[in-house]
Amino acid sequence: MGGSGSKAKGAWPFSGSGGDSGADGSEQSLARLKGPRNAAPFVFTRRSSLYYDEDGDLAHEFYEETVVTKNGRKRSKLKRIQKNLIPQGIVKLDHPCIHVDFPVVLCEG
Repeated sequence: MGGSGSKAKGAWPFSGSGGDSGADGSEQSLARLKGPRNAAPFVFTRRSSLYYDEDGDLAHEFYEETVVTKNGRKRSKLKRIQKNLIPQGIVKLDHPCIHVDFPVVLCEG
C-alpha cells in the first residue's frame, strides 16, 4: 500500500554529493537543499488510482452484472470491466507530504 521509495542504489535525490548522504556522519539540514540538482523534500502531486469509464463515472474498479443460466437456474454474476478505462492521471494533494526518500530525521523524542 503506497510506494516503497526509489529503487536506485547509492544516490539520494536530496544529497548534494550524489553518493551516500550519511557517509560523512554530519547532520543534514534543510539549508543544504539548495541547488539545481537537489529535489524538494515535499510532494505536491501523486498519480491517481482512479479510472474513468465510457459513461464518465470515476471509480477504482468497474463491474457489469451478467445473468448466467446453469442447469435451468438463473444466477447473477459480476464481471469486472478492464477495457475502455481511462486513468485519472496526476492529482494535486490537499496537503503536501514529505518524500519517502527524505533522509533527515525531522522529530526525535
